[in-house]
Amino acid sequence: MSKFLRFSSLTKKIIMAFAGGFLMVFLPVHLGINFFILPITENHQDIFRDAVHFMTTFPLIKVMEIVLIAAFIIHLLYGFILQVQNWVARPVRYKKEGWSHTSFFSKFMIHTGVIITIFLVIHFMNFYFVRLGLTSPPEGPYRVADDHDFYFMAVNLFTNKTYSIVYIVLLVLLGFHLNHAFQSAFQSLGLTHSKYTPYIKAIGDIYSIVVPLGFILIPLYFLIYY
Repeated sequence: MSKFLRFSSLTKKIIMAFAGGFLMVFLPVHLGINFFILPITENHQDIFRDAVHFMTTFPLIKVMEIVLIAAFIIHLLYGFILQVQNWVARPVRYKKEGWSHTSFFSKFMIHTGVIITIFLVIHFMNFYFVRLGLTSPPEGPYRVADDHDFYFMAVNLFTNKTYSIVYIVLLVLLGFHLNHAFQSAFQSLGLTHSKYTPYIKAIGDIYSIVVPLGFILIPLYFLIYY
């Protein structure tokens, strides 16, 4: 562990970029499954439950689950360490800072990261820890048949207006975080060039809007129709 923490700043950034990239690949998969919480088909509940069952029982997916958690911890740990190193290297802030689109988002990466982490811990308590038997299922208007009935767990949460509003706000913050993180990951890996960097930025902009917006549509539906 001590060797893991003694890596150079560049190495930390590269590892953090790979970990963050893995998390960004997972988000659209998670979103695709979550969409079936909404009544987009007649058997959407069965599709959602079958998808969750597959994701929680298939051996390879269970291994990837551990990798995903590890990637999140590494991304969080290195992000915090690098931010502290930046603060130590420049304890006194400049009186007047230049402005750029990237620097605007980068200034708040540690703040949005901490807030998103708190939300993910709550999210784990409401789902993942329930499956492990460590916490109780979320309360709500629907009875949860067992600790693996993720459909009614999700519905119980989203019918809570406070939870849905907080969820939407946090997804907006996630969008800001992703906007900078997407471009920063390519930069950390040395994949920048005057010809294709603008395309990377455009893809990052689209990704950071479409993915959070997709997640936001779910609580928004419950706020409007419940």
